[in-house]
Amino acid sequence: MAALYRKYRPQDFDEVVGQEAIVRTLKNAISSGQVRQAYLFAGPRGTGKTSLARILAKGLNCVQGPTPTPDKTCNPCVTIANGTSLDVIEMDAASQRGIDDIREIRERVVLQPAEGRYKVYILDEAHQLTDAAWNALLKLIEEPPPHLVFVFCTTDLSKVLPTVRSRCQTFVFARPRLPELVRYLRRVADGEAIQAPDQALALVARGARGSFRDAVSTLDQLASATENDVSVQAVLQLLGAVEEEALFRLCDLVVDRDTAGALTFLEELAEQGQDLGRLVVDLLEHLRHLMLVQHMGEVPETLPVTQETRERLRAQANQLGEATVIRMVDLLAVAVEDMRQGGDPRLPLELALVKVTRPGADLSRESLSFRLEQLEQRGHVPGTVPEARPQETPAPPSTEPPPTPPSLELEQLQEAWQRTILPAVEERSIPAASVLREAHPADLADDTLTVEFPASATFHRQLAEEPKNATLLAEALYEVTGRHLGLAFAEGEARTEDTDGDDEPPGEEKILELVKETLDARERED
Repeated sequence: MAALYRKYRPQDFDEVVGQEAIVRTLKNAISSGQVRQAYLFAGPRGTGKTSLARILAKGLNCVQGPTPTPDKTCNPCVTIANGTSLDVIEMDAASQRGIDDIREIRERVVLQPAEGRYKVYILDEAHQLTDAAWNALLKLIEEPPPHLVFVFCTTDLSKVLPTVRSRCQTFVFARPRLPELVRYLRRVADGEAIQAPDQALALVARGARGSFRDAVSTLDQLASATENDVSVQAVLQLLGAVEEEALFRLCDLVVDRDTAGALTFLEELAEQGQDLGRLVVDLLEHLRHLMLVQHMGEVPETLPVTQETRERLRAQANQLGEATVIRMVDLLAVAVEDMRQGGDPRLPLELALVKVTRPGADLSRESLSFRLEQLEQRGHVPGTVPEARPQETPAPPSTEPPPTPPSLELEQLQEAWQRTILPAVEERSIPAASVLREAHPADLADDTLTVEFPASATFHRQLAEEPKNATLLAEALYEVTGRHLGLAFAEGEARTEDTDGDDEPPGEEKILELVKETLDARERED
């Protein structure tokens, strides 16, 4: 028994889905007698390139033709559909890619068609032909016999030689839209008496990533596994996809800043056998939907979701702040990169949930930007999606006190000093950062930070106390912590813990050299 994707592949131009512009151009070319000698069909796998090449061959060789509406019943149409036509030769360039194979073509093309009007050569995966093979074809493509038509199909147009592309009429196949793919699956399901709700078919279509062949193959596998009764749960189990409810719940826990609840729920999903790598991918897609809703003010019609899901997306987009969505996407990108390197996505996913639910525990500069944006939005509902956009009237002055700056502990500053604060100073002034590398945060009281230098670094302390350098440090502290801190400088004992390197601290001469190099300064001679 033939696979479903072969049984339901389109047999004429009217059955082709999602490639209207290409179909219209080819039909007009056949009707007007302007068929070209070489076509190049490019696009993702499973989008109908080979099927359309066969339909073109039918239109050219049908006994009623050349015609854009082949009858599909004459002998040329039937043999082309079955792959047994002597006039339509299909080759797999992945295995027949050498110059000897091309020489064989050149020897055969001089022969007249056995039954139809044209000999049609369909070369699949044409980008895998060698350069020598392409060069052997060039003359034949440019000046072929009148009865010869080439159709090159490729999934990687960039690998086809420019000299070949210039001699072909090129068509780029687009991925079908989700509704088109669902309608196609519904036609297959009804034709095979497969019971499947629209939501299950939508999941199959979404998992196929725009490939008709992959979608129908998945439906065929599901039908065999469920005895033609396909449910949403069966699709989720086969594809390893994450149920929408789990994605909404995870984001709700982020809204509630429930770190323990989010980690516990993640543990439950892992114990249920959920693929955490797929969870990261699906959660990123869910966050993308929320971001679109927040910035467009409505749920785009193109999103592959049901009406019920649309309402939930709108509600959650109003609750989850824009800054939180963007921060989660940035953090999950780390998990995606780890997966590409073959790592386990679990720890990056857990870290992402902790950082986004407890931003005060993270003093990275990215976290600071996230926290400051949250503070700026605290006066209104984060990420609110407006129902309409009427002309707004000026709001009365707010009587609420200004938002409280984020909490801060001395230990956090000490941890972030070398990792985050000094790099922020270095972006403003390399000499100032070199001076401050001798110091460390020693005390924090009443929003005043005491920066302590060892007794042997008096020169460095004096430079740090200069208004310009002190201002640079204050600005960097605000960038990292979100708080305006006063500064005090003191001398103390040298610290003994390990530093990033074993180099000696820069002395007075080194500091002067850095100043000269950075500011293009020169010493004055009195």
